Amino acid sequence: MIALITGATSGFGKAIAEKFAANKYSVIVTGRRSELLQNVAADIKNKYSVNVLALNFDVRDKKSVDQHLGSLPPEWQAIDVLVNNAGLALGKDFFEEADMNDWETMIDTNLKGLLYVSRAVIPYMANRKKGIIINMGSVAAKDIYEKGNVYCATKNAVEAISRGMRIDLLRHKIKVTAIHPGAAETEFSIIRFKGDEKAAKAVYEGYKALSADDIADVTYYCATLPEHVCINDLVLTPTAQADAFYFYKDQ
Repeated sequence: MIALITGATSGFGKAIAEKFAANKYSVIVTGRRSELLQNVAADIKNKYSVNVLALNFDVRDKKSVDQHLGSLPPEWQAIDVLVNNAGLALGKDFFEEADMNDWETMIDTNLKGLLYVSRAVIPYMANRKKGIIINMGSVAAKDIYEKGNVYCATKNAVEAISRGMRIDLLRHKIKVTAIHPGAAETEFSIIRFKGDEKAAKAVYEGYKALSADDIADVTYYCATLPEHVCINDLVLTPTAQADAFYFYKDQ
């Protein structure tokens, strides 16, 4: 069994790769940050004694995606699980004040990157008439909130693309699942607030947020259901969070 996880250098992606490896999957891990990627790959191989293939590329670069994934070694082509995890939020600003470079990065990563990787991997699954694609969305796909504008738009698009994939890939017996996490404490908010750790920490004060391991557990569950069962769309939040707006925080 082989699982491919994008954005595996930290956070959700790293935890997901470890979860599959712990259950004796061979794993393909991808990421932009070469040193971190190699460290993750080495740790997984040493800890779980599974085969690991580390591919250092940026999902925003279509040519690089095609070079790395379009001609995988034969022993790595039988991909059972693709987790399109690579993604980010940048900035939290009113629409007219937002940095348009942030918009471009989010669209290119969250949307185009998912498309490029999926198009490269789907032929391997289609040839075998099996596999599951798990696209990492967000509660931001369900509820559009103030200063979320383009981030919410990209995750709303992930939901729509997932539904489209599910329909189009029926004939290949490929499952498609969109997972939409709520508040989860990883480096996500640090990146969003561009290194402002105080602002990032404030997001999670007063309640217990989801962890990367929580997301990994749910992802693995979705990927390992019986062959005739597919979760199409799943939203998970911490108990203290009802949706993108409503939280109960201890004072």
